[in-house]
Amino acid sequence: MTKIGVAGVGRMGGGMLTNLRKNGIDAVGFDIRDPSEFTLPVTNDIAQFANGLTTLITVVRDGDQTDALLLETQKMIEAATDLKTLIISSTLSPRYLLALREKLPADLNVIDAPMSGAEVGAREGTLAFMIGGTEAQVADNMTLFEGMGKTIKHMGEFSMGAQAKVLNNMLCASHVIVGRLALDWAREAGLDEDKLLDLFEGATSQNWFTSRYKDIEFAKHGYEPNNTIAIFIKDLGCMIDAAPEGASTAIPQIMIDGMRALKPVD
Repeated sequence: MTKIGVAGVGRMGGGMLTNLRKNGIDAVGFDIRDPSEFTLPVTNDIAQFANGLTTLITVVRDGDQTDALLLETQKMIEAATDLKTLIISSTLSPRYLLALREKLPADLNVIDAPMSGAEVGAREGTLAFMIGGTEAQVADNMTLFEGMGKTIKHMGEFSMGAQAKVLNNMLCASHVIVGRLALDWAREAGLDEDKLLDLFEGATSQNWFTSRYKDIEFAKHGYEPNNTIAIFIKDLGCMIDAAPEGASTAIPQIMIDGMRALKPVD
């Protein structure tokens, strides 16, 4: 018997859990919020969630929440005595992940599998997963990844998924910041937004942000401490932490400042 669990049923985890279940995987969720807030099978009772749990997918916000979930507050590693596989899908620094691995049981299968595609991708089941682990670990869990995503890429050994993700998000953040700037300037100039987006789609400026501008939940948001823009800032911080020794981090820092400066669009 196997029991699949998703910890962190928020913007991303909610869609991931929904699509696992749609694809015939009887997964359940854990979240610290009241279960009455969910239409999915979600509990905030750690003992109930951990009982019989064999595979855990974590989608909590950051390193602090990951530590709290696994080792400190909820102590999931201690509570889930049947746990065989841990899939870490939060975007975290590769250096953090390597340090975390040393704190986990040596016989636990640990895979880093951050994903890209925003809330709309989680909802549609079209996420892109960047996986760090052995080929056997990837193959053994492919049904789960295919239940939640469309693009599954094995990037190398453990932590290489995170390395790929922080670089992906650096490039994506540049699209967000410059795309927003281009659209802001177009409005000031009186240029039709739909015509400009259509142009971008067929020209050399084509990118994910402007291609899905109408669908992305955070496309018009300004910076707030707990929204997706703030998560981008967190991810850029992970990228800076993962930068090669001696590498310049000036551009990512400018991007962080640009994200903090974003204002809501009416």
